[in-house]
Amino acid sequence: MLKFENVSKVFNDGFKAVDSVSFDIPEGEFLVLIGPSGSGKSTTMKMINQMVPHTSGTISINGKNIMDLNASELRRNIGYVIQQIGLFPHYTIEKNIAIVPELKGWSKEEVSARVKELMTSVGLDPEVFSTRYPKELSGGQQQRVGVARALASNPEIILMDEPFGALDPITREQLQLELISLQRKLKKTIVFVTHDMDEALKLGDRIAIMKDGKLLQLDTPEKLLHEPSHGFVEEFIGKHRITQNPELMPVSAVMTEKVITAQADLSPSKALLMTRRHQITSLIIVDDQDAFVGLVSAYKLIKNMESIHSIEEIMEVSTTILPESATAKDAIVMMANAQLGIIPVLDTAQKVKGLVTRGTLLSALSSQWTELEEVNE
Repeated sequence: MLKFENVSKVFNDGFKAVDSVSFDIPEGEFLVLIGPSGSGKSTTMKMINQMVPHTSGTISINGKNIMDLNASELRRNIGYVIQQIGLFPHYTIEKNIAIVPELKGWSKEEVSARVKELMTSVGLDPEVFSTRYPKELSGGQQQRVGVARALASNPEIILMDEPFGALDPITREQLQLELISLQRKLKKTIVFVTHDMDEALKLGDRIAIMKDGKLLQLDTPEKLLHEPSHGFVEEFIGKHRITQNPELMPVSAVMTEKVITAQADLSPSKALLMTRRHQITSLIIVDDQDAFVGLVSAYKLIKNMESIHSIEEIMEVSTTILPESATAKDAIVMMANAQLGIIPVLDTAQKVKGLVTRGTLLSALSSQWTELEEVNE
């Protein structure tokens, strides 16, 4: 999808901001660029849409050298979200989001439908916010508009330059989770710049760690944590991050992989037999493709045994779910609202990979703290 081959950037004063960097980004990947100030991460990202022209090497998108493309047209086909957001203050929210589709010649009907779709997807009711102006929105709401605007023309690539850096911690965490959810649905190719290692580990499919213009390591969060290839990488990530911080503990560490599933047309007597046989208190309901549908508790089965024909009649449709990329902290935050005290963990095909319960959370976290205390003694 996106390829860097020995790319360097040297400014007029002779400063080499990026030094012969090479990497590939496959379609649909969320890549995070991270490093200390002056590492070259933002320059690397800005070279993708020619906001900063590279000095040497080749950057290509779908096999086409970006230097052979018109810069304005290139930028219209790449979404761009920045920390300062950059909304036009004299335009309404609707008009801000519509800018690029209008420049690309979309019809009024297409633009209007797209704006409403995107506002809904980022949690802004079009009936309430369409005619408002940026100054009437909070920082978090403005950043949602920035994300919607970047998605407006349905670009293949989205660049995000520390988009949540200026937000308060609660709003920042909420938008991080919403971005994860959006990416699961849209599967865009995202290049995300941050200086926050916690944010990088939470969001990235892969993380590129840079220092002094060089790419030191590009790997999955798990591999970076367990197999740092450079002393600076280990130092930058920080030792014992997983055991010390639930926010960085993967959700897989606090879930059980014992998942007993059934289909919604199962009879209540057979369903109850399954719960007793497997010694569980709830059944996970899936469809014909094994995608998650809902939950049924053994208590409800017993209570409604004589009045229902299939378990679908008493099934609870859970809105509290987590992606495989979530963390233990995400599970802790969401547990209070979890139906039956269960949070299904789903893959991109909506199949259940595991279950987080209050019991698995307490067991895993108490084990982590015990290990940490033993290390400190």
